[in-house]
Amino acid sequence: MHALGTDGRWVAAAGGGEDVFAAALEAQPGAHWLVQDDGRRNALPVRRWHGPPEPATAAVVARCAGPTLDIGCGPGRLTLALARAGHVAVGVDVSAHAVRLTRARGAVALHRDVFGPLPGEGRWAHVLLIDGNIGIGGDPSLLLGRCRELIRTGGSVVVELEPPGPGLWRGQARLASRSPQGKVCRSGAFRWARLDTVAVHDTAHAAGLAVRDTFAVGRRWFGELVRPL
Repeated sequence: MHALGTDGRWVAAAGGGEDVFAAALEAQPGAHWLVQDDGRRNALPVRRWHGPPEPATAAVVARCAGPTLDIGCGPGRLTLALARAGHVAVGVDVSAHAVRLTRARGAVALHRDVFGPLPGEGRWAHVLLIDGNIGIGGDPSLLLGRCRELIRTGGSVVVELEPPGPGLWRGQARLASRSPQGKVCRSGAFRWARLDTVAVHDTAHAAGLAVRDTFAVGRRWFGELVRPL
């Protein structure tokens, strides 16, 4: 997971939150949340991150037909699924622990910031922003603009979205983890965002992308955004 601290520095989670996010990446008992300043509190799906590919994973992988960057790869389940499907796949995460976990699974991962230099810029067929990673940096238009720079003409960004209704939200969030013993750790605040299947159209256009499709897999929603020819 990437986050932009309120002081403008890129960190895994501002205010010393690296250790909190590392705990959230462990497939161990405990509870972890993303707590947002609009009052929303989302449980992090840690078991899903460490589990076998779910139907949504297969649907996302099916949209990929070439070299793919998995931005904010976490423990690497999508990166690995892409590699097993025969694609060149690289996970990218600012959490060193996430990168270690991805590599331990046998997939390729880089300890990098999406807004910093990355290999193959402008030549990737696809970029993934799954599991809420459209929130990275708190500005979906800026993030999608960066993804446009990474993909080739005709390439796509596959992004997980909110269901229709809430539109675009931008604000601050914190990571919170509670151990089985009841100890709670919280990160400092960082900028975050949410984007739904309606607001994605204007946001994508502002980033130089076009929405090819939006689709649902169970209760989860996704968009496929393309860099026009």
